[in-house]
Amino acid sequence: MSDSETASNQCNIAALMTIPGIQKVPTPRMELFILRNFLSAEECARFVAKIDADRRPSTIADPNGDHYFRTSETCDMRGDDPDVIALDQRLSALSGIDLPFGETMQGQRYAVGQEFKAHTDYFEPGGEDFERFTSVAGQRTWTFMIYLNEPIAGGATRFKTIGKSIQPETGKLVAWNNRRPDGSLNPATIHHGMKVREGTKYVITKWYRERPWGW
Repeated sequence: MSDSETASNQCNIAALMTIPGIQKVPTPRMELFILRNFLSAEECARFVAKIDADRRPSTIADPNGDHYFRTSETCDMRGDDPDVIALDQRLSALSGIDLPFGETMQGQRYAVGQEFKAHTDYFEPGGEDFERFTSVAGQRTWTFMIYLNEPIAGGATRFKTIGKSIQPETGKLVAWNNRRPDGSLNPATIHHGMKVREGTKYVITKWYRERPWGW
């Protein structure tokens, strides 16, 4: 693929680092960023209501026989919703990745005891559904996730390879590159959506792809 074809699907890390308040987690193993107060409490509350109104059981790409591997609920955000359109544009401006490379935005809801066990966001080559999920838009590149609230207890995101746990805070953005600098898949991005012990956790997730989404 030529430079002209790939230019708009690259995260502009240099620009990302100039954003006031952005934090780059100090590890050589992966590119991981945290930005507090990316969304206001009012914006978060609106997205929480949308998730509650249209949620369904979450699924995983390659079934592994563990029916308790991912026990959250998921909501596919409506592409014609003004709040969703505005957030999509903000994330694109923040990352430098053009809108066509983004998947449909999703929301997730975790009740008490629910979790998403240790996993990577990219599709595992050789996995049962690899061809189906990558045939149109290619592999996942970047993940941008926003916590919409703070559960009373639990619900941290733990990147176990680098020993980093990120606690939910209303409006906090977490972003990471699912690949190494050379473009190869990065297994150090494995992370665990820890069990919620009290309360409920809500997040918004936006994944980007190598090629335009096109679904």
